[in-house]
Amino acid sequence: MRTADLVTALVLMAVGVLVLADALRLGIGWGTDGPRSGFFPFWLAVLLLGCCVAIAAQAWRRRPDKPFVKRDGVGPVLKMLLPATAAVLATQFVGLYVATALYMGLYMRCIGRHSWLAVALVSVAFPVVTFIIFEHWFLVPMPKGPLEDWLGY
Repeated sequence: MRTADLVTALVLMAVGVLVLADALRLGIGWGTDGPRSGFFPFWLAVLLLGCCVAIAAQAWRRRPDKPFVKRDGVGPVLKMLLPATAAVLATQFVGLYVATALYMGLYMRCIGRHSWLAVALVSVAFPVVTFIIFEHWFLVPMPKGPLEDWLGY
């Protein structure tokens, strides 16, 4: 467990340093029209680095007595990891909204054992609401696939 915590803290520290460097490149000061582009990423990176230092310090003081994961704990982790990875890969081919609908539907039915009505409602309603919020209200284009092309978006 100690090694896993230290490795996680170091990886997140590397991400924090990368974000910090890019925020400095963008500028972290206050411009004439408000905060510059790097202002908020800079402070988020500082917060992330502070948390990583705290995690690393706690892990360093702890005795390495417990394993990170036991053999019977790998199955539940893979039940989460494999469908999420498949959804990310599917996004490249079918778009974010269809991949989200498929992921939520399959996950709710296979893992959560929810009723078909609940699966249908949530796996259709969530991507539709997300589409309306991002594409129409915020005007932020998300990755689209053939279905959205067919519908004219």
